[in-house]
Amino acid sequence: MKRFLIGCCASLLLFSCAKERMPISEEAQKDQLVTKTEIDQHIRTVMNRDGIYDWKHAPDAILYSAAMRSDSIFAIGYQTSTADDLENNIHLIDINSPEWLNSRDKVLTLILKNEQAVNPETTLLDILPNGYPDFFPSMEVRITNPTTISALRELDEIRYLESISYVLAPDNAVERSSSGCGVSPNYNLNTSDYTNIAPGTKRSWHHATSQVPAAWNSTTGSGVTVAIIDTGLSDDQDNLGSNFNSGYSSGRFVQKYSTKYSGAWWWKSLDDPHDQCGHGTQMAGLATAPRSNDGNAVGVAYNSNLIGIRAVEDVFISSGNEKRGVRDALKLAGDRSDVKVISMSLGSPFSSGTVKDGVYYAYNRGKMILAAAGTSFSWSSGYGVIFPATMNQTVAVTGVKDAANMVKCNVCHSGSKVDFVMVMQRSASTSRNALTLALSSNQPTYVSGSSAATASVAGIAALIYASHPGASRTQVFNAMKQQASFYPGKSSNFGWGIIDANDAVNMSF
Repeated sequence: MKRFLIGCCASLLLFSCAKERMPISEEAQKDQLVTKTEIDQHIRTVMNRDGIYDWKHAPDAILYSAAMRSDSIFAIGYQTSTADDLENNIHLIDINSPEWLNSRDKVLTLILKNEQAVNPETTLLDILPNGYPDFFPSMEVRITNPTTISALRELDEIRYLESISYVLAPDNAVERSSSGCGVSPNYNLNTSDYTNIAPGTKRSWHHATSQVPAAWNSTTGSGVTVAIIDTGLSDDQDNLGSNFNSGYSSGRFVQKYSTKYSGAWWWKSLDDPHDQCGHGTQMAGLATAPRSNDGNAVGVAYNSNLIGIRAVEDVFISSGNEKRGVRDALKLAGDRSDVKVISMSLGSPFSSGTVKDGVYYAYNRGKMILAAAGTSFSWSSGYGVIFPATMNQTVAVTGVKDAANMVKCNVCHSGSKVDFVMVMQRSASTSRNALTLALSSNQPTYVSGSSAATASVAGIAALIYASHPGASRTQVFNAMKQQASFYPGKSSNFGWGIIDANDAVNMSF
């Protein structure tokens, strides 16, 4: 805070000699606003063409209006005039070096000049609600003058300029705000959907479709840390707490973090890591739940370490707090040398420069980042593969049924961006899916969608890493690819297909 205030004071002195400007009236600003209906129509038109919406396609008036009709906050990614391939070098830059500070201040100078045309008393404190950037070359700014948008877009220093919180309004706002949440133990499990194994745990039926039980003869994931970026880990699920080391699972750790803030900029606070949704708990269970003796469901890599990071409220990355939360979670995991696998069973039909920066950073740190291809709710049906699974730096995964021919699960997305699939739904019943942990209780629950497939494949990746200490991400990915059902071909909807975990962990490389 002290550094922020000093910077603000210096910048205020810098602008104290600026010429007085005629304020732009509130009525003039309102005249620039596009209706929400028009904004949504534009977004859907682009999405129908491209699949994912990127704010770079937005005309100035659309971009300005989208922010004004949400929280008036824009995400700005900036760069220096000599920046070279930032996508591959973002982990190496120092934003506090003179060159990067000059670029940052050039952007802020332009914004302040334009905002003072609306209100001559505007200061940097007013346009920087979250303060100066502390690591990534990006910042959130509050803009009220529509002419600021076009002026910023003409700067070579701008990498992206986006409305950070605008979303397409769903038909059911309550459903969108809790997508993927609501997890209760299921006391009516079909007995064909699990096998009781020693020392007293349930192995989900879907493990066998990828030869996971056979792979356990070679490795169970020891020595590898999996990061689950999601809604957190439940304090009420002892299999992700005091019971994490139990039964045949031992010598490992579970750690809980939060990078998600709640509230507006003037009173926001960091959330605790406790999962109030249930989705993160389910995903962590699929990947790393212990092979315990309490009758619960075991995870694929039941001897791997786990860090659970609460970055979102639900599976839909929507608010600015969530985008920053995902970015910062990726940095946290990226900085950990023990983390080999990052699993993100979440996404959005909107591309986000904020999230991309986090993906670039973790990827450049050598992490394998798995991302869900997409799971449909009533408000999101019809989308293809969603962001960030569309990125080249992520491994996109979706779920399929146990059918003779490859058939996606009833709510799963598919498309050319998919890399792998995991069987996680019975053909005979859409309610019979993969087994995993509930928010509490030793009774498992069912979970569906590309989320379940992603976390399960993350467990397989951990098994391969554990069986090949020191292997690179490329080597592990190639093992997954070469031991998948479609290799050497690739499906236009299902990527390389279903991974044979046993063959992959026993490959020589």
